Amino acid sequence: MPDPVHPLNIALLIDADNTSSHWVEKIFSELSQIGTVSISQAYGNWSNPCMESWGRALQAHAIKPVHQPNLTKTKNAADMAMIVDAMDILFTKTSVDVFCIVSSDCDFTPLIMRLRAQCKQVVGFGKHGAAETFVNACTRFVYLDEPMPTIEPDQPPTELVATSLPQEVALAGSTRIPGNELQQDAKLMTLLRNTIGHFALHKGGWADLCNVGGALSKHPTFSHKDYGYKNLSQFLGAIDLFEIRKVSFQPTLVRARP
Repeated sequence: MPDPVHPLNIALLIDADNTSSHWVEKIFSELSQIGTVSISQAYGNWSNPCMESWGRALQAHAIKPVHQPNLTKTKNAADMAMIVDAMDILFTKTSVDVFCIVSSDCDFTPLIMRLRAQCKQVVGFGKHGAAETFVNACTRFVYLDEPMPTIEPDQPPTELVATSLPQEVALAGSTRIPGNELQQDAKLMTLLRNTIGHFALHKGGWADLCNVGGALSKHPTFSHKDYGYKNLSQFLGAIDLFEIRKVSFQPTLVRARP
């Protein structure tokens, strides 16, 4: 969790040639939960009429446009300019804690691995077509084209609203995906089963929820908050395939149902 007194410093680099300006609001909303964006730059051939939709987004969010004309008809040089600037920021702006790379281009994978090697966090934003190697290289990866659920949000009990923390209120008002729908996500269920199984040291296949949560937090595409749940226990408890056991003064345990 970011330190509220010393928020993480973020450098946002956008491959605008391959990213729609439609996603800018979502990107800044996600980053506001991590820290403060101190550097925000978008790269592209701004003489291209197709880039006109970016005009309003650049002004609204104070994003610096970096113009890079296409050097050939089939390739653009914006990617290389973005990589050069990222390395320049890495070694000259030492206060930057997090790099945010907005693209679905796997060519950025070596850059991300280099940033990670320097102990920097890297948050990636892109579409589902992004290569798995690119996604997994990031500290966290957010799919911009994730479909929005259409179910109604859960309503928190009236008596709890006044005493809830601001973050809990926001989560309670967000759309929550029910457990039966989560079960249909085979990739998600495999991730959860494998992680729980890895830490299942107790008799009966029980694993320490703290260990499971720590491992899941390092997975680039997983966050229980993305599904509308304020904590991992609530998230797993909603899925009928898993069960939670809480005993006073002992670690909370979780297991896949036999």
